[in-house]
Amino acid sequence: MSKIIIGTRGSDLALWQANYIKSELEKINQEVELKIITTKGDAIQHLSFDKIEGKGFFTKELEDALLSGEIDMAVHSMKDLPTSQPEGLKIAAVSYRDLPEDWLIIRKDALENGKILNLKAAPVVGTSSARRKAQIRAIRPDAQIKDIRGNVPTRLEKLRRGDFDAILLAAAGLNRLNIDLSEFNVLKFSPREFVPAPAQGVLALQIREEDKLLYASLRQLHNPETLNCTNVERKVLKLYQGGCHLPLGVYCERDTMGAYHVWAIQADEWDAPLRRVQMSSSTRAGLAEKVYQALLKAEAE
Repeated sequence: MSKIIIGTRGSDLALWQANYIKSELEKINQEVELKIITTKGDAIQHLSFDKIEGKGFFTKELEDALLSGEIDMAVHSMKDLPTSQPEGLKIAAVSYRDLPEDWLIIRKDALENGKILNLKAAPVVGTSSARRKAQIRAIRPDAQIKDIRGNVPTRLEKLRRGDFDAILLAAAGLNRLNIDLSEFNVLKFSPREFVPAPAQGVLALQIREEDKLLYASLRQLHNPETLNCTNVERKVLKLYQGGCHLPLGVYCERDTMGAYHVWAIQADEWDAPLRRVQMSSSTRAGLAEKVYQALLKAEAE
C-alpha cells in the first residue's frame, strides 16, 4: 500500500511511541511519515484534567484528522482513549505492555526515614490524576496534593527546582524515554497495590474502519494477550461511563495457568475514601461486570 501517515501528539513520549510504531511498520516494508497534531489536552496547560470539559481531550483532534483523511492512523496511549470509538473508526491493534505501574519520584532532600514512603511530613506531591490523588491521599493523608501539567521532562524540571517534594508518573513513559532519575529517589509501586489506569503502558493503533489493507498490516503488530487484559480493565471503565478524570484504577494480569486476576480501586471524588477489590477468575467472561458490581458494594476505606 502507499505511504502511511501516522498522526501523533508532539510530546517527547508521544513522538517516541509514534516512532516506535513507525519502525515496526518499516520492518514489514511499509513507508511511513509522521504528522504532529495538537490536542485540547496539549493546548490547555493551566487546568487539571478534571477541570477540562468533555472526554478524549488527548485524542479527539487525532480522531478528527483520521475521519477527514488528513492522517491514516493515530498512535494513542491506550489509557487516554475513550472506551467508545467514534463512528467510522476502530482499534486495529494494541502493542506489548510496558511497565504498567506508577512511580513516585522524590527529591532526596524530602526524604525522611521512618515515615511512610520515606517522605517527610506534609509533603507537596504533584499529580493531575484523580486516581493518583485518591491513592496517595489514602497512603499519606497529610500530603499536600498539587496539580502538575506538562510533558515528562517538564514535570521533572518542576520537581528539580523545588515546586514539589515528589511527583507521580507512569513508569512506562519514564522507561520508554530512558530518563536518568539518579538525582531522585524512585519508589516503584506495585500495580496490585497502587492500581494504575486501565490499559496503562499500552499503545493503541486507531484507523478508519474502511481501511482493510492497513488493518491487515497492523495485525502483524497486534498483541492479543495484552488486549485480553486491557479489555477487562477498559470494560470496568466503560461500566462507570468515566473518562480520565474518574478516580478509578483497574489492573488485570493473566498467570501461567491461564487464570485472570484483577485489582481495582474507585472513589467518588479524589478526596473521598477508596473502595478496593481483588478478584480472580478462570475466564474473562463477565469478569469486568463482577469487578464493577463488587466495587459498588465495597466498603470505603
